[in-house]
Amino acid sequence: MLPKNEMEIRKNLNYILFTAIIKLTMRNFLLIVSTLFLSLSVCGQEISGQWNGILNVQGTQLRLVFHIQKTEDGYSATMDSPDQNAKGIPVTSVSFDNLNLKISLLNLGIGYDGVLGDDHIVKGTFKQAGLSIPLNLSKEIVEKEIVVRPQEPKKPYPYYSEEVSFTNARDNITLSGTLTLPSSNGQFPVAVLISGSGPQNRDEELLGHKPFLILADHLTRKGIGVLRYDDRGTAQSTGDFSSANSKDFASDVRSAVAYLKTRNDIDKQQIGLIGHSEGGLIAPMVAAGSDDVAFIVLLAGTGISGYDILLLQTKLIGRANGKVDSELEEELEFLKGSLDLVLQNNGNEALKNSLRTYFQKGIDENPEHIPEGLNIETFINSNVEQLTSPWMQYFLKYDPVSNLKNVKCPVLAINGEKDLQVPPKVNLASIENSIKGGGNKNVTTKELANLNHLFQECTTGSPTEYGSIEQTFSPIALNEISGWILGQIK
Repeated sequence: MLPKNEMEIRKNLNYILFTAIIKLTMRNFLLIVSTLFLSLSVCGQEISGQWNGILNVQGTQLRLVFHIQKTEDGYSATMDSPDQNAKGIPVTSVSFDNLNLKISLLNLGIGYDGVLGDDHIVKGTFKQAGLSIPLNLSKEIVEKEIVVRPQEPKKPYPYYSEEVSFTNARDNITLSGTLTLPSSNGQFPVAVLISGSGPQNRDEELLGHKPFLILADHLTRKGIGVLRYDDRGTAQSTGDFSSANSKDFASDVRSAVAYLKTRNDIDKQQIGLIGHSEGGLIAPMVAAGSDDVAFIVLLAGTGISGYDILLLQTKLIGRANGKVDSELEEELEFLKGSLDLVLQNNGNEALKNSLRTYFQKGIDENPEHIPEGLNIETFINSNVEQLTSPWMQYFLKYDPVSNLKNVKCPVLAINGEKDLQVPPKVNLASIENSIKGGGNKNVTTKELANLNHLFQECTTGSPTEYGSIEQTFSPIALNEISGWILGQIK
């Protein structure tokens, strides 16, 4: 999700696959990228100097700059990742022999092998945690390719747009965002957009896509105002994202609704919520028992616990990426064992110790759980920190059914047929049954053909496709959302 991550999102609990689930459970994905950019590369006839390359990771381009120096014993190096504001990352070892360049970062499980050609370019492969990605290095400055996203609106917009900020008094933080309205005059219905898991800016930007920008533009052109904002601790918003969980993010949404109620250009009886992925979990929290929320739209929202979501998406994404059932069964057992420990323990230090023991035992019995070249201590620590984070512990234990039963406003819940992070059938069924079980019959659920977790038209639904798909948000999904909302407010 959640995700996420949540990219996503979020796998045999090896470093890359496990983080992919959590953050693409939309969290998953940001964690993949953040570790990949801590890699290296180098080259040259005279290998000393600055070498530049671009690492392409599932549609995201990361510039890498390697500074290699000659020493008495050979070479030393550091790496910069300009796109992540990371500089001077030390390299464990560098060798250059017979035009073959080798670089390693042992504690991150990173390696680079390349060959210097007559064109003064090192052509090679970057490796980390079982992934192998082509990476060429040059002493020339390299520029990232311009990614064309044809759906992105161009200024000037045919509607009113205002930079705004509001305060969450409970946590003493300021949230910054953009309010778009059909016109600068009048009172308009408005929807608050709630992002998926992981630190997201107001456009829910990931892998070169800005889905919330597209959604806000579409709705505003249809006559529906939109407030979208940077998550706490992200971009221009203050606060600490890492210490927060879904319940805290719900308090940010309540602050957004309270802010809108202070404005004269808002129809205070028509304030709704649109949540994507984890945002679809948060929206019912805010709407449950509230008279301030006129409607909610759940985009790939969850109807089952985070524990069940992680196990399901691990299985589905693994299959989509070519894993056989026997391999998946083993990975799922390993993942389930760690998740069970989180459910059974409340004290953080005791939980961390239990998890470290669990992972070490698993590695001793099955060394293949460690991705090739990855330091065991790094593998264990990274997984322990993820599983014991406030967000993850809350997500695993939270069951959305109780809040769904208390939602009394109209609800639209839609999922993509090929969503592997929040599988549509089981989640839509639970959402519908829970809301109707609480006495609210005004609920509409739809499974949209051929769409993935981001509501893109896709081939397999795998998160590995997200960045390479030109489309950001299917027009079919956009029209479903706007058409339903207009039907509620007229």
